[in-house]
Formats: sequence, C-alpha cells, structure tokens
Amino acid sequence: MKKLFGTDGVRGVANEEPMNVETALKLGKCIAYICKKQITSRPKILIGKDTRLSGYMLENAITAGISSMGVDIMLVGPLPTPGIAFMAKSMRASAGIVISASHNPYYDNGIKIFNGNGFKLPDEHEGFIEKLFFSNKFGKTLKTTTNEIGKAIRIDDAIGRYIMFLKNTFPQQYTLDGYKIVLDCAHGAAYKVAPAVFEELGADLISIGVKPDGENINLNCGALHPEIVRKAVIEHGADLGIALDGDADRVIFLDETGKQIDGDHIMAICAGDMLARRKLRKKTLVTTIMSNMGLDICLKEKGGKVIKTNVGDRYVVEEMIKGGYNLGGEKSGHLIFLDYNTSGDGILSALRVLAIMRRKDTKLSELAKVMVPYPQFSLNIPIKEKNRNILTHPKVQSYIKNMEKTIEKKGRLVIRMSGTEPMLRIMVEGEDKKEIETLANELEEFIKNNI
Repeated sequence: MKKLFGTDGVRGVANEEPMNVETALKLGKCIAYICKKQITSRPKILIGKDTRLSGYMLENAITAGISSMGVDIMLVGPLPTPGIAFMAKSMRASAGIVISASHNPYYDNGIKIFNGNGFKLPDEHEGFIEKLFFSNKFGKTLKTTTNEIGKAIRIDDAIGRYIMFLKNTFPQQYTLDGYKIVLDCAHGAAYKVAPAVFEELGADLISIGVKPDGENINLNCGALHPEIVRKAVIEHGADLGIALDGDADRVIFLDETGKQIDGDHIMAICAGDMLARRKLRKKTLVTTIMSNMGLDICLKEKGGKVIKTNVGDRYVVEEMIKGGYNLGGEKSGHLIFLDYNTSGDGILSALRVLAIMRRKDTKLSELAKVMVPYPQFSLNIPIKEKNRNILTHPKVQSYIKNMEKTIEKKGRLVIRMSGTEPMLRIMVEGEDKKEIETLANELEEFIKNNI
C-alpha cells in the first residue's frame, strides 16, 4: 500500500507532494469523514500551527477539506504542539491537527493528528486514513450536501488558556523569583506562550528567537543550535538556558556554566526525584533505544527500571499508556509527563526541572551529576529514496552482525532509517570513545562504498 505517514505524521517540502494543497485538502476530508463515522453528535476539529510561511496555505486547504465534509473547525493559530493536544482535549474536540515540521527548516512542513483525548494516532489508525486517502472515493460516494457544510471559528483565547494551564503545573508554593533564565523559542510556535509563562512566574528572562517572520523558524537558533543559548547564559550570568524547537514539543537545557544537558540527563533528574517522592508509577521510566546505557544504570541504582521503545515520542506514549506509566521521553528532548499533558512539552518540562531546582535549592549542574553517560557517537548518512531498504541488503546485514559481535557486552549499535528525513542514522555506544568512533566511521565507509 502507498505510504502517506512517517514516524511523526505527514512531512515534506511545502508546496511539493505530499505536503501540498491537494494533500491537505484531501487529508482534511479523510479526517472529517472518520470523525463523522465515529461520533453521533456534530463533530468539531481543532487546528493549530507553528510560524512557517506555508502554514497559512495548508491551514486554509485542510479547513476547506474538513468543512466540505460537514464538520466544524476551531482555529487557534500559532500554538505549540503540546498546546494543541491540550486544547483538543479541553475543548472536547473530535480531533486535533497540528501543521508543523517541528525542528525542520521553514521550507518543510507537516501535518500531525491527535485524537479527542490529546494523543497522537497509533499506526493502525493512520493506516486506515491512508487506505481512505488513496481510495479515490471523494467526489463520488463520499460527499456532503450544501446545507451540511461545516463552519470555522477562531478561538481567540487559546494562548491564554494554555499559559494558565502551564503555570498551574508549577507548585503553588514556589515562584521563579531570583532566577535569571535565557530562553530561545526558535522563532517558532512558543514565541508568545513561553516568555509569558516564565515572566509571570517571576523569572528574570532574556528572550531569544521571539520574532518569527515565516522563514526564520529554527534558523541558527532553538534546540538544534544550543550554542546560541550557551553564549547568552555565560554573557548574562544566567542560572540556566532553555532552548525549544519550532513547535516546542522538545527542549534542550544549558546549565549555569553553559554545559548542555540533554534529555537523558533530564529524565534521570526527574525520574530520580519522582522515585524519592514515590510519584513514579511502577518505578518505571519509558524511553527509546537511543537513550544512553548510563540512564539504565542510574535508575537501577535508585530502585527503578527503564523500558525502551522504538524511536519516536508517539511510541513512548503508547508504551506509557499500555503499562500505566507516567514519565517517559527521548534523549533528543521530548519529555512526557502524563500526569499533566498527553504530549512531549518543552515548556512543561522546563517547569518540572525548575521546580526540582527550587525545591532542592540546587543548581542544574549539580542535579545533572546523577547520571554518568557512556560515550556515544552518531552519524547521519543521506540515502536516496530508492535505497530506503538498505538495512535488508545481505552485505549490510552481515557487516552489522559482525560489528554487533565486536561490541557485545561492552556496548551497542543502533542503526535505523529516519522517519522524517532521507537519512540513515547510526549510533554506537560503548566504554571506549575512540573505539566506537572508529567503528561508526568504518560502518559509514562500508555503506558508502558498497551501496
């Protein structure tokens, strides 16, 4: 069957297939049709976006598709992905749609779908949408009458609602008075929300990346470029730096010395704190195969355990729901606190870390010492579309098996195709930094020379 969805919705270069007006229009029809089939009352779908120039085009197209099927739309404008998940649940929507390509450059865009409870759709539901999308039924058997056409309304107070929700997740007995924070919003969806949250809680804030122009989202700023925040933290003598990506569902931290604190360290800090306060359900943290072995050791020493899933915050959340766990995330900075929200939330994650810093009266650099990471080395190899099945090639499989035997018991290899970009991602982890770098480079060379 033809594929429409990757690991995080539909994604591609804006105004080119599949991320064009035609796809958005038809996808809107598919989502509306499914909502009408599943809901007895008149459905309504909430749509939000980040600050990309192409967001206007795709928002109008998907709105037209939904309304043409007799379903109403609620438009919230630029809002972080987790804010749209929150609003979809809060507004009792039938579904939520996010128009964003997350950390990608402005010329890319994407469409992600949440159900009415604020969770991303599982693979089987996306498969049903794909089957309907490629069925060519629209305009023939699947259509609505003139008097059934849906209407669109704008939710003007969406930003205010989400700001209030985030502030209420911070312990009532504390403020951020006395903290100097550098915040980088990547000229993205959080450019209004995030500064308001931290300032209203009392922080002395230095804001970066809060002037979107449609083309500067993620451009040399945000979670992919923490060096910008690092420089500002040192220059201003800040207590910490917070770097969000374009749709603010992930976050990277910089401590007071400018050292980067990744998602694994943050999960170690938060899981350890929750274990100590008996708040970590089943004493279990859920993360992905990309997380460092040091995280497993850290949790084990504290009486907890780690469960690992495939790469993608959606798979982490699915495992959390299935097992009844309340904390999960990814090394890349997607952190999910299910006691508060249904999606990775960069602002919420920062507030959880700040609450621990305030409660323990401790600097972030001290908290981060809880975990000692194993050396890791990663590579990305551009792969042509015709070679996407590269990992099934006999030569590659044989080479990988031999490499795994070389590092077994003292390290591990993770090799996978990216679900969002035409890239083969290689990660080698082990005790000896020089050895894992050599192994990764040798694997890269083998693939380039033989495929």
